[in-house]
Amino acid sequence: MRQVVFVLTPQVHLLDLAGPAQVFSTAPDYRLGYVAETPSVPTWQGIAVQADLEWPRLTADDLVLVPGWRDGYGFFTAETLDRIAAHHAAGGTVASVCAGTDALGRAGLLDGRRCTTHHDLQDRLARRYPAATVVRDVLYVSDDRVVTSAGIASGIDLALHLVALRHGPAVAARVAREMVVYARRNGDERQHSAMLRHRAHLSDVVHRVQDRIDAAFAEPLLLAELAAAAGVSERTLTRLFTVATGRTPLRYQQLLRVERAEYLIGHGSTVEAAARAVGFGDARMLRRLRARTVSA
Repeated sequence: MRQVVFVLTPQVHLLDLAGPAQVFSTAPDYRLGYVAETPSVPTWQGIAVQADLEWPRLTADDLVLVPGWRDGYGFFTAETLDRIAAHHAAGGTVASVCAGTDALGRAGLLDGRRCTTHHDLQDRLARRYPAATVVRDVLYVSDDRVVTSAGIASGIDLALHLVALRHGPAVAARVAREMVVYARRNGDERQHSAMLRHRAHLSDVVHRVQDRIDAAFAEPLLLAELAAAAGVSERTLTRLFTVATGRTPLRYQQLLRVERAEYLIGHGSTVEAAARAVGFGDARMLRRLRARTVSA
């Protein structure tokens, strides 16, 4: 039975910890352990987690995983960092979620390797560890038994990836299904979906229209219907939407369709089937929009 040891620090994020823990506890043949420098570890969400002060005996087949924490925290003693580094030096795998990548950097495991972290922390990580290659806008990166993931929920994707490597993709898919995870995402998928990239504005009207488009982007959506639902004229909606997002409502809908189609194609769908699934009558429009996206 393989061990997964979570290394915890005060103000650890619950989902950074609980997401991967749920994956490994659902998969076969894993024993979970939790170590920290104090027996009771307060989480950022207010729940205390009990941990062991003594590390278990590890083998090269075991995994050490560092979940992320609230910004400004995440301090480990040199002894803890040395243990993390020693496990990797002995042939073991070391992983991190979100801000936990910083601990791997302090342990000397990022130099000369590719890594990632939460998009808000990537610039800082690159400054602190210039010998590392920070890969941006991906979910997780694996380089020589150092596996790092982006923020929060991407820890689930990282854990499913590790389960797939050990047990095969079918087992990982069964775990994802039992957890009611929508899909097991590949590591190179983007951290920012279009639904997030164009939501930083303060227009209530545009947010309401985006809600309708997000929920039904594969369906025909008339500008007149969107404007009526928002209580503004078509001209006003187009102006407000373009100012807030840089796109017209139609272009925004097309972006969502293309992004979803790219996901389907990346998971084995044909271009024709993906085009139909996202609401295009045939693949010609999808090919045209994909080419426009690449050249933009």
